[in-house]
Amino acid sequence: MTDEKINRREAIKKTINSGLALSAVASVPHWILPALAQGEELVPFSDMPEDYNRGPARPGAPHWLDTRMISDFYTDNMDFYVVQHYGQPEIDINNYKLKVTGLVDQEREYTLEDLQNMSQFDIDAGFECGGNNTGRFQGLVGNANWRGIRLRNILNASGVSSEGTEVVFFGADSGTEEIPNRDTEVEQSFARSLPVAEAMREENILALEMNGEDLPQSHGRPLRLVVPGYYGVANVKWLTQIHIQDRRYMGRFMGRDYVTLKKEMIGGEERWVENSVTKIQLKSAIVRVTRLGSQHKITGFVLTDGTPLRNVEISIDGGPWREATIDPRSTRYSWKLFTMDWNPSPGDHTLVSRATDINGHVQLTEEEMPEKASRWENYAQFPRTINIS
Repeated sequence: MTDEKINRREAIKKTINSGLALSAVASVPHWILPALAQGEELVPFSDMPEDYNRGPARPGAPHWLDTRMISDFYTDNMDFYVVQHYGQPEIDINNYKLKVTGLVDQEREYTLEDLQNMSQFDIDAGFECGGNNTGRFQGLVGNANWRGIRLRNILNASGVSSEGTEVVFFGADSGTEEIPNRDTEVEQSFARSLPVAEAMREENILALEMNGEDLPQSHGRPLRLVVPGYYGVANVKWLTQIHIQDRRYMGRFMGRDYVTLKKEMIGGEERWVENSVTKIQLKSAIVRVTRLGSQHKITGFVLTDGTPLRNVEISIDGGPWREATIDPRSTRYSWKLFTMDWNPSPGDHTLVSRATDINGHVQLTEEEMPEKASRWENYAQFPRTINIS
């Protein structure tokens, strides 16, 4: 292990474990992460069950954050949310291969050592599951520093043909799917796709590391695609094949599942429209309130598709919107943690946040959201209720 890797890992670990504002490299900005200070108490939300408990992370099992416990810029690898659809495959690392196939000038195959010896870069990227919702109090979310290879370097090395329009990413996780109206089952691998132009973005990464450590098993060891600004479903884990083709990929998780069915106006006609879950919708959520003496602090996060954020604001009991303070370490694709001091009166209160991007788009209320028949893309404002004694 190189000294550079050790230093990166220790810097990120110190950030996660101490609550001190260290970047993944070395700098120390003047920002105090929302870790509990001495004597600071968590104030329970009245919209949550008193016995709410998501339980600890378990190997091979789905997992989500207790968002009241978000206290660091980077989510610990063991607490970053986990969703999988065909289990978690064990890959023989010694014999691992990544194949690049299809409409390319030259098909290629890479060992893990080949990938590790290539030029590396890192990026902060936070994302949520396309099905994240209020039922889990927005817990299918996380933020990490990812290190690996630029996807476009791998694509350019093979030379994408002019006929190639779609890049498909296949994981090693697979399962059987029933064919409707047929007494037949077929085996399918988890897969997602991107148009060639989107795949060529410089920020797309084939990640080998997460928060300064080798990629954990539950997050796709040894190689995971991370598409900053996209919902988690796009970030294919246990990646084994990249295939370029001349048509849209219509696998289950692209064409039939993770598809948002909502009403839109089409040429003056209201129609139901299906869209694959892709780029993150503008969203903020308040996730905790703490008390230190008589002073209270409200904390939350914002996610975007990479569009710069203008601000995030908080309204108390339907009152005026007040601007919150955003962690200045926030980058284009990271989550944006925000805080606001609050000196409340005793009694019941309703808190809500809203994010506004640089183009003036404001996070929608539940009433403003398009009518949806599917459970994906839940980005409405999230009112919270709390009792101050």
